[in-house]
Amino acid sequence: MTVVHRTSPQNFAGIEFVRAWPERVVTWDGGLAESLELHLTDAPAAGDEQGVFLLLHGEPSWSLLYEQWIPRLTAAGFRCVAPDLAGFGRSDKPTDDTWYSYERHCASVRHIIEALDLRRIHLVVQDWAGPIGLRCLVDDPGRFDRVFIFNTWLHRDDFPYSEGVRLWRRMAMDPDALGGDMPTGRIVAGTMRREHADPEWVAAAFDAPFDGYASKAGARAFPAMIPFGEPEVGGAIEQARCDAALAAWTGAPIHLAFGDADPVFPFEQAEAWVARIPGATLDRILGAGHFVQFDAPGDCLAVIARRLGLTI
Repeated sequence: MTVVHRTSPQNFAGIEFVRAWPERVVTWDGGLAESLELHLTDAPAAGDEQGVFLLLHGEPSWSLLYEQWIPRLTAAGFRCVAPDLAGFGRSDKPTDDTWYSYERHCASVRHIIEALDLRRIHLVVQDWAGPIGLRCLVDDPGRFDRVFIFNTWLHRDDFPYSEGVRLWRRMAMDPDALGGDMPTGRIVAGTMRREHADPEWVAAAFDAPFDGYASKAGARAFPAMIPFGEPEVGGAIEQARCDAALAAWTGAPIHLAFGDADPVFPFEQAEAWVARIPGATLDRILGAGHFVQFDAPGDCLAVIARRLGLTI
């Protein structure tokens, strides 16, 4: 029987983000004997709602990535829904590494969308949120109004995985290479390329969801399931299907914006990808790293404002 870890709210006591916005819990069975609690920030629009921003995170982060986004998006008239994936943030964390798969993460996000009946969605994805969120887009396109893709990918047979991705997978699967544990906060803080006032706080805030080795099963599972290493668990076939669907896309407008100081998904990959998606646009975010939403939030929001023709 899979044990489920539930992080104490006290872990988040020093993080203003968790108190600033309404929190919602969506239950999901996840194939387990007891339902999992999936936690999300659900911030209402100021004034008439113009749509919903669905703000998704990847590995090994949580919805805190969007700390500086939500005040400005809600002020501009958008509801913001920022879930924590199972195994991350305030959500429940199955402690069995083998429980985690691409299919389960896709199913959990789909469940949130359907449980909240989200429509007029402006989807934002980065890192593993790309394959997960874009799957939801392809499978139910009528719910989506816009798509913003930051520093991520979709697998296909000829995808040119960078040495940065390959190195990350090798290190993440070798506990000794990471000091005996998955140092989530240090990983996130260490990939920032812009100057931040308190890097130690950044590291602590991205460590807050975890209470040691067992609670980090989800963080360990993601690098292991990268499809060139584990095609079935990583959803290689479904990701390639989504990639093909975007190459013939006629749905919601798609906008790419990549931080150009990311060794994992370099800007050249964004240039190749945008050329394959009909009508897609591309913006370059200078000097920003992998977690571009947190590294350069103002630049990301400027891209969104420009593409929507709004002031944000």
